[in-house]
Amino acid sequence: MQLGNFSVSLAVRDIAASRAFYEKLGFAVWGGDQAQNWLILKNGGTVIGLFQGMFERNLLTFNPGWDSDANKLPAFTDIRDLQRQLRAQGVELLSEADESTSGPASLMVVDPDGNPILLDQHV
Repeated sequence: MQLGNFSVSLAVRDIAASRAFYEKLGFAVWGGDQAQNWLILKNGGTVIGLFQGMFERNLLTFNPGWDSDANKLPAFTDIRDLQRQLRAQGVELLSEADESTSGPASLMVVDPDGNPILLDQHV
């Protein structure tokens, strides 16, 4: 199962303080909008998202259809196909992609330890 590009999405209390901290670790803003309380930071091939007031907990994020630079992959497994595979394996979905659509969609699952996992397809 190919889930796409991986990043960690951090639920932060103060996006400015978190940005300053991660910049000291060598991360640079790569996307997002601090005025909207979300930023994407990169350090080499490592990507983290900072989200203030959007998520209750930190979560693992996968982006089907993207490489680490948010370029569309020539071939990838659509999120609806991933959703069907997860269902077939008995994985409970907290939120689902609408299977009557195509293009961007998302779904969410939780691992056995309560860690949320977001599959967020932008293409």
